[in-house]
Amino acid sequence: MKRKNKSLDKLSAHLLSLGRISIAVSGGVDSMTLAVVANRVRPGCKIFHAISPAVPTSATARVKRYAENENWDLEIIDAREIDDPEYVANPANRCYFCKRNLYSTIQRLTGLTIASGTNLDDLSDYRPGLVAAQERDVVHPFVDVGIDKTTLRGIAKDLDLHDLYELPAAPCLSSRVTTGLAIDAVLLPLIAEAEEQLWDLLSTRIPLKGVRCRIRPSSVAIEIESEQEVDANSVLGVQAQKLVSEIFVTHEYHEQVTSITLEPYQRGSAFIIDTLEVKT
Repeated sequence: MKRKNKSLDKLSAHLLSLGRISIAVSGGVDSMTLAVVANRVRPGCKIFHAISPAVPTSATARVKRYAENENWDLEIIDAREIDDPEYVANPANRCYFCKRNLYSTIQRLTGLTIASGTNLDDLSDYRPGLVAAQERDVVHPFVDVGIDKTTLRGIAKDLDLHDLYELPAAPCLSSRVTTGLAIDAVLLPLIAEAEEQLWDLLSTRIPLKGVRCRIRPSSVAIEIESEQEVDANSVLGVQAQKLVSEIFVTHEYHEQVTSITLEPYQRGSAFIIDTLEVKT
């Protein structure tokens, strides 16, 4: 007999008290788990997923699959943050402009309260998107009932959401671009392509936990999260660098590949908060 998940019970009761809500779903474990629980507790929740050059197609495919399996009332939208010059400038608070566009778009489409998948751990990090959420009265059910990332993953596991509970963190593709470098809508899908092909190459050879393709001024950094180090001059290291070079050069982004480095994964290494003035 499966043990009772008290956190899931608290979350379900809280969601029931909120009534019918709308949920902004990115395709990651947080918002996806929230949408599953909310719609099971109170069928008919409105689910919104924004497509964008910054959102991997794999995330959109996951949302559509769950929408079909869980009978979601899903609406695919384009918040057009890539048309916002403040977002494209890629300041330290870029996420504020992204969420401002997202929540404003959803509010124009529904009168329902908007809920996000923000969890307790997010509050200890720099999250300018939370400012945009506060401005638009977005609620955070996980935070309301004291659920952190570990507990959230436990809920997904207890619900047998097998492709979610171990899903690695996957911030938007714009997070790979060093703060202050302009966001290029054509470049972002190339980052996704590079990371997918790097995963296919590396995961069969080393115990891989994650891989990032960071865009820096005139260079690309391949960051590898693994207990086994990959030397840049090893056969595998050379293959990884060649793979990335071919992707960018084929699409005529020669300026990005004057240098390709292999480095250990460092969370948020493209983010530089003291280089630019933060405005909202």
